[in-house]
Amino acid sequence: MEYRFLGRSGLRVSALSFGSWVTFGDQMDVDEALACMTAAWDAGVNFFDNAEVYAAGQSEIIMGQALKKAGWRREDLVVSTKIFWGGRPNPDGDGYLYGVNDKGLSRKHIVEGTDAALKRLQLDYVDLIFCHRPDVDTPIEETVWAMNHILQQGKALYWGTSEWSAAQIRRAYDFARREHLIPPTMEQPQYNMLHRDRVELEYAPLYDEIGLGTTIWSPLASGILTGKYNDGIPEGSRLTLPNYQWLRPLVEGDEGRAKLEKVRRLQPVADELGCTMAQLAIAWCLVNEDVSTVILGASRVQQVHENIAALEVVPKLTMDVLERIEEILDNRPQPEKNWRD
Repeated sequence: MEYRFLGRSGLRVSALSFGSWVTFGDQMDVDEALACMTAAWDAGVNFFDNAEVYAAGQSEIIMGQALKKAGWRREDLVVSTKIFWGGRPNPDGDGYLYGVNDKGLSRKHIVEGTDAALKRLQLDYVDLIFCHRPDVDTPIEETVWAMNHILQQGKALYWGTSEWSAAQIRRAYDFARREHLIPPTMEQPQYNMLHRDRVELEYAPLYDEIGLGTTIWSPLASGILTGKYNDGIPEGSRLTLPNYQWLRPLVEGDEGRAKLEKVRRLQPVADELGCTMAQLAIAWCLVNEDVSTVILGASRVQQVHENIAALEVVPKLTMDVLERIEEILDNRPQPEKNWRD
């Protein structure tokens, strides 16, 4: 396993990490989750990602129970959670119940949401805590103060953002520096062959200017880049789950069909390299030096082994191969706006 610094911090995270979105609680119980986490751990993964919203908190409960069973040394682990969508499962049916302050990035929800997440995870602290989305109703200054409070209390060691704009991240960073508070260390954006602009273009100045680290999610574009949707939506896949119907446009309609055609054209490249499409897509993300870690998801141990093997593909991605991929993707980010606006 390769270990990379999380931005300009001194924290090292495994280049490949393991996340619980979709699977924990929705598709896997504690023993199944532990089996996948153990497979990742044995391969050198030290970072395990979670969020308060995943399965309405059940994902954190399952990961916490799995970590207790595993008995791994806490100092060897990097565990995260993300705060924004709180709430609780509706006992009368589908959906969530929210109090008026159960959501967003107010000081109240950040403090209470963090305490609830730690209780579910059965941990004294998380290593990383993210603001899961920007909150247009809460001043960034309030959020920065609240995150600084969480870190000063030792409930988290580093804080960051997820899917914030470069301008919002910069504003939070500058305010923290001006007020002698702890600034954000990392961002968790979507990044893959089909979704590139934010990581490669919008955030580009932030890597050097503030030392931003990235813990990227969806390297397989919700499964599109595995090739499993090339001939339709298979039964039992993520896009058939009731809570993930919003993902169906990714493979349906003109835009979806155009993406699938690119995947079909990429398959011969993977074949020539002796790897799967998924491994090619993950390795492609790892080539980007501004990526601190690539978060993988899996519902089976075999998937973990297959995805981890993407590390062996990285050396095969020569400049010639990468340029061939670029020609197929035809989506290299082009500067066209001022991201500070």
